[in-house]
Amino acid sequence: MILEKMDDFFNNRIDGYEEHQLNAIASAKEFYPFTAEHLPMDAEARVLDLGCGTGLELGYYFDLNPTARVTGIDMAEKLLETLKNKYAEKNLTVIHGSYFDVPFGQSCYDAVVSVESLHHFTKEEKIPLYTKIFQALRPDGCFLLTDYFSLSESEETFFRQELLRLKAEQGISDSEFYHYDTPLTVDHEIQALRAAGFSQIEILGQWGPTHTIQAKKSDCPNGES
Repeated sequence: MILEKMDDFFNNRIDGYEEHQLNAIASAKEFYPFTAEHLPMDAEARVLDLGCGTGLELGYYFDLNPTARVTGIDMAEKLLETLKNKYAEKNLTVIHGSYFDVPFGQSCYDAVVSVESLHHFTKEEKIPLYTKIFQALRPDGCFLLTDYFSLSESEETFFRQELLRLKAEQGISDSEFYHYDTPLTVDHEIQALRAAGFSQIEILGQWGPTHTIQAKKSDCPNGES
């Protein structure tokens, strides 16, 4: 396969993006609304969506909380254009860029969410990002991550080594992100969240290799998992 830069990959597939996400990914029609249902329902709740794409989870969320104030970040400009057109009447701010680079601010969001976006990065790359998320959340805020994960450490290692092999084979030596799935195991994902400061971590749902993980900023009565 020929590797494509992350933004090029999604921009080039805008026409079939939503159909693919909903119909080619197992249980997508379940986990998108499930994720939305676990976002805050307070009036004018502030939510940050990382890798928001065209906002498949946001459609369900705006149905439940039409006054929510959402900021979405994505590298693919064409996906953001579709998102803005879909929800022109909503309180929606879009930012074109990498969520690794965009500043989030301090204690300003009730929730941060990411769906089917973060399975391209290593644990070491995620820890600084998750630290930014932790700092951006208000007290008792939460990070909701719905994504698919490797079923074993050997599978995780294989995906990462295959990406490195393809980059070497294709003479890619820059630090840009290229589209190739390299999911972590759930255990390694939780380790990254703990390293960023989260202590209350819970798996809310599972559909095969896809999980919804909730990481809360401060203690809650449900205990730690």
